[in-house]
Amino acid sequence: MATIEDVARMAGVSIATVSRAIHHPGKVAETTRKKVNAAIAKTGFTANAMAQSLRSKSSKMILAMVPDISNTFFANILLGLEAVATRRGYGLLIGNTENDPQTEATYLTYTRSNKADGIVLMTGHLPFGAAEVRQHLPPIVAACEEICEESVPFVGVDNQHGARTAVHHLVELGHRRIAYISGPPNNILSSERRAGYELALRQSGLTVDPELTLDGDFSIEGGRLAVERLFIRDALPTAFFCANDDMAIGVLLALSQRGYNVPGDFSVIGFDDIPFSSCTTPPLTTIRQPRRLIGEAAMTKMLDMVEGKPVRTGAVILPVELIIRGSTGAPREIDRESD
Repeated sequence: MATIEDVARMAGVSIATVSRAIHHPGKVAETTRKKVNAAIAKTGFTANAMAQSLRSKSSKMILAMVPDISNTFFANILLGLEAVATRRGYGLLIGNTENDPQTEATYLTYTRSNKADGIVLMTGHLPFGAAEVRQHLPPIVAACEEICEESVPFVGVDNQHGARTAVHHLVELGHRRIAYISGPPNNILSSERRAGYELALRQSGLTVDPELTLDGDFSIEGGRLAVERLFIRDALPTAFFCANDDMAIGVLLALSQRGYNVPGDFSVIGFDDIPFSSCTTPPLTTIRQPRRLIGEAAMTKMLDMVEGKPVRTGAVILPVELIIRGSTGAPREIDRESD
């Protein structure tokens, strides 16, 4: 059975260098790391390293729990998580929960059987069954959706500020009747972005009209149906602020199907800046979240906790950015006044 001495001899480095290359690859020069990895592959020492990991009760793996792996919003966050994990000698497990309690409980067993040293949650809540074993769980970090009642460390953005930025942009263009298409009623992102929407209206001297706020579900179809409900009510806005880009895309589709022009007849703005938002017709104005940076910051905090390093208390809040594209413009009556 190959030993670390065999790897060091074959790579032409010291035992300490082999150890650093395995456990702290970021501290080893790339050329040296390649020689060590080649020697590990040739000697079969990988199996021994895994056995050592089991004996130390450390898997060198982090579990990321995602509510919907097919949602493009999470892709860059996962890339950020993996980049930092790899740099520090860890691997990433991805658990697609589909918001199913039993699936969450199954993934939770990974931590109790030493298959994961920590959990990054993008679900907005503790996994099903976690409350009963909370004191036995490894470090947990929440990304994107804060878990306030459980005091879980959080990395994300100021959703209220982002929503205010979106609505102020529409107000500056001349809009006075602005609809808000929300996510699910009990979702923290929905409530924070609604609070920002309402605050921006009040700051602009505008009345909050309950008829212009509709619940959605963060899906394209949810945005499309919200537009249909507004037309049934006959309470039409001049602009739509949507709690995410998927619903904003649904709004664009619904308006196009009815023969309306964006932004000539209505303006539409989303939230997130997913990859598809620049590919719509017209391209979608939106609030950009630094998703890769969220992943990197969440994994950094996670691994510092796992390794017992000093960790700053409180949330890590990263800045959002207004991305102006073709889906927002002055309302039609403003255009006519300027002609």
